[in-house]
Amino acid sequence: MPHSDIETARAFAQSWNRVSSVYTHEQFLDWFAPLLPADITDRDVLELGFGNGSLLVHVAQCRPARLVGVELGDTLEQTRRLLENSPVGRLDLVKGDLTRVDLEEFDLVYCIGVLHHLARPDEGLAAVIRHTRPGGAFHCWVYAREGNWPIIHLVDPIRRVASRLPWWLTRYLIAAPLVVPFFLYAKLLRLISSVWPRSTPWISRLPLGGYALWIAARELAFFRHVAFDQLVTPRTVYFTRVELETWLRHPEIEPASTYLILRNGNSWKFGGRRRDPLPT
Repeated sequence: MPHSDIETARAFAQSWNRVSSVYTHEQFLDWFAPLLPADITDRDVLELGFGNGSLLVHVAQCRPARLVGVELGDTLEQTRRLLENSPVGRLDLVKGDLTRVDLEEFDLVYCIGVLHHLARPDEGLAAVIRHTRPGGAFHCWVYAREGNWPIIHLVDPIRRVASRLPWWLTRYLIAAPLVVPFFLYAKLLRLISSVWPRSTPWISRLPLGGYALWIAARELAFFRHVAFDQLVTPRTVYFTRVELETWLRHPEIEPASTYLILRNGNSWKFGGRRRDPLPT
């Protein structure tokens, strides 16, 4: 197991164990589109890398037949508490490395915000496909290289240092003050967009403009949580459209089923269906 994946899981656990579920239902729907709640209902569903269960909570409300989560970090107890009243027929949480775990196949496998932190993202994708039933669907979300130049050139150099520091120092003395200018920037863009709706297209072309309009609906604490997540991880990579198009040409993926969607101008949603085995 790559050492950096263990360190990454430990770093994120320090973040996730100090917050409750932070995602709204609208954010959940946004992350999962073009999948709909109906694509989850009565299905066997697997999340690879569930953090503290913030997405599992919303998936559970869609009433899958079975819901399984895999997480390397020490967040299982908090996640169990978060899901104790969930309406899922069967819920299983597994502690383990998502690139190494060997489970049965599922109707739907999703991996949100994890592949770009792995030492071997290609092994993460292989695990997603491996656990998807032939004819079943998979869905992933990763950081884009496109549209993220302020993060790559300004924030990422700070991350390389901050990720080596004690979590409390990174959270309160670096992430908290660092995010305030972006918080004000996002709120200003949202205000302009609401007063002058015709400005939205050009606002979206500003640095992180589309993302700023999306996150501006949230409070300062959420901005701080996102900033801490950015700074605490030992490894982050950013994917280009070309790289993901290459991934989607995997021989076990049905070509006609694939999609690749730029989200908020700075991240990618992609997925499709696993190919049915060829008749022998």
